[in-house]
Amino acid sequence: MPEAQTPRQAGLSCTRERIVQAAIRLYREIGYRKTTVADVARDAAMSPANLYRFYPSRRALEEAVVTELLEEVSAAAASAARSGRSGLERLNAAFGAISRMNEHRLANDIRLHELVVAAGQANWLACLSHADRLRGVVRSIIAAGQVNGEFRGGSPMALACCLLDAMDAYLNPSRVKATALRPAFDEMMRFCAGALGNAAFTGPAPPQLINVQAGLRHKSTC
Repeated sequence: MPEAQTPRQAGLSCTRERIVQAAIRLYREIGYRKTTVADVARDAAMSPANLYRFYPSRRALEEAVVTELLEEVSAAAASAARSGRSGLERLNAAFGAISRMNEHRLANDIRLHELVVAAGQANWLACLSHADRLRGVVRSIIAAGQVNGEFRGGSPMALACCLLDAMDAYLNPSRVKATALRPAFDEMMRFCAGALGNAAFTGPAPPQLINVQAGLRHKSTC
C-alpha cells in the first residue's frame, strides 16, 4: 500500500488538483488556447505567482490537465478489462471503453478533446505515459490468455503492441473523426481475435516478433 501523505503533502496535492480542475473548467468553456494562466489562477482563487509555485509554466499546467484526462481513460479501460472472463472478452471491454470515452469527449467536450489531440500529436510525456499504461493492461491480458491456452505463443508485449496498432483507429482521439472507410469496431475485434487465437498459429513465435519490443519507440495512443 502507498505511504500515507503528511498533512503538508496532502495540502499540496489538494492545491494542485484544485488548479487542474480550474483549468479543466476554463478549457472546457473557452478552450486552452484562449485561457491564460491568470484566468486559471483567478478561478482557483489564487495569484498567478502562487500558481507558478505548483506549475512553473503554461505547458506544465496543460500537461497536468492532459494527464488527468488520460488517467480517466486508462482507469476506465483497466476497470472494464476486469469485467470479462475470457481474454477476448477483457480486450473487447477495455477497447470498447476507450473508444466510447473518446467519442463522448469529441461529442460533448470538443475543446478538451482538441487539447488531448494536440498533446498526442506532439508526443507529450502525459501521452507517452498513457500509452505505456495501455500497453501494460493489454500485455497482462494477453499473457494470461497464453497461460490458459486461449492465445498463441510469442512475446506478450510484442503482441500487445501489434494489437494496439491494429486498433489505433478506435483508440486514438486524433482518428475518432476520420472519414476514411474502416471496418466497424466489432469487425476489427473479430479480425484481431483470429490473429491472436491459438488455432491461427502452431509454431514457435519468430524471433522478429519476440524482439519487436526491443526496437519499439514510444508511440502515443492518445
